[in-house]
Amino acid sequence: MAESFEGKSSHISANQAAGPSYATDITHRYPTFRDEPFKTVHNWLDGKRYDDGAEGLWRINDDLYDLEDFAHTHPGGAEWIQLTKGTDITEAFETHHISRRAELMLPKFFVRRATQPRNCRLTFHEHGFYRTLKQRIREQLGRVNPAPKLCSRQIVDGLIVCVMLTAYLAVRLESFAIGIVCAICVNATIIAAHNFLHQRDNWRMYAFNIAFLSYREWRVSHVISHHLFPNSVLDMEISSFEPFLCYLPWADLKNSFQRYGSWFYGPFIYGSIFLSEYLKRLMDSFSQGKNRFHLDDLIPFLLPAFMYATNPERIGVIFQLWLFVVLMASFFFGLIGLSAGHHHPKALHSGDLFPNDMDFGLYQMATIVERRGVEGSLLKVLTTFGDHYLHHLFPTLDHAILPQLNDVFLATCEEFGAGKRLSSWFSQYIAQNLQLARVQPKQYRPEMMANRVKSKHDQRA
Repeated sequence: MAESFEGKSSHISANQAAGPSYATDITHRYPTFRDEPFKTVHNWLDGKRYDDGAEGLWRINDDLYDLEDFAHTHPGGAEWIQLTKGTDITEAFETHHISRRAELMLPKFFVRRATQPRNCRLTFHEHGFYRTLKQRIREQLGRVNPAPKLCSRQIVDGLIVCVMLTAYLAVRLESFAIGIVCAICVNATIIAAHNFLHQRDNWRMYAFNIAFLSYREWRVSHVISHHLFPNSVLDMEISSFEPFLCYLPWADLKNSFQRYGSWFYGPFIYGSIFLSEYLKRLMDSFSQGKNRFHLDDLIPFLLPAFMYATNPERIGVIFQLWLFVVLMASFFFGLIGLSAGHHHPKALHSGDLFPNDMDFGLYQMATIVERRGVEGSLLKVLTTFGDHYLHHLFPTLDHAILPQLNDVFLATCEEFGAGKRLSSWFSQYIAQNLQLARVQPKQYRPEMMANRVKSKHDQRA
């Protein structure tokens, strides 16, 4: 039978639920604090600590580990360990460690077995899709040419230079047209820097903060929440926009105005993303009596400082153009990001029906419909959240080397009957609005995915 949360409708009819065991979401219990009116990464993590049965330690599968002393020697940086204390990190551990080195080290930190079952239903069977693909990717990485990673760095560096140059010209010429170009460069810089916030600590991840976002908070809301549990009740990139943008196909979540009015007021929400994230941290600091800011939260003010340093006599123009750039960059970010690969009626969402013990990798595949037209260009991929499938499955790998893994990926997809789905830019934007209106659930059908497997010839074409 299909399982649903207490107090939450599964929207699945009896005849749909007949047969094998099905679920309507990836967790056994509805996430604590998900429906708090003021949603932050801190109450999301607190909810995970309450729900995950990690007993104040770090949980991986059904075992508990004490990684406290290991945090400061963690190759990826101490922050990843410190943020996740008291939670189940099974999915993060699997996706962030492709080599077996971390797995072999784990027994040194073992404390005891967990006393309650895992809350997440997703599985990592040794011969399932994800573990099989991971083993093959691990082998392929030994033959990968790392040189293209330099191109990723050069693109981010070049975009930062473009931001500064266009900001200077916009003020010097008092041109809002050049301000639009600057906003496009700011948005492109942030999306490209997203490639680096997934990786071990590095200076380019700080470029993500250029317009009031926080790489540190995105390591929770995007990397730990969205990447591991896309389109589910654990996905902060869905819950944070509610009740204004309701992507889950739950009839009791949204009324007609939310379903269709969001098509028109949605773009205004895009424009508010950057500033609202900063204001949220400010409000959270006051309401909780805790400082939610760090030194890197001063980075957004470097751009207006540069504009002032190069044009000190035009402070009024600087303020107007800076605010304009931030709002427009936020709009472009929302326009590209919210239609980048997940919010599509063909993508699996919480409320839809899928196998109760679904493989983690197959679940990731089912939640993505990739944007066509960016493959083959690293610049396009880095600035539009491209190569979405491989990036979700192995997020710590630099985008520049993903094309070298594509043949192994496609061969494994064909073996397991999992296919890539693609759609155009325009159709993805329309599809996002259709998903906002959708209230009817669907059932995951692997055979439909298998029909969409792309051959190597098609990919090269």
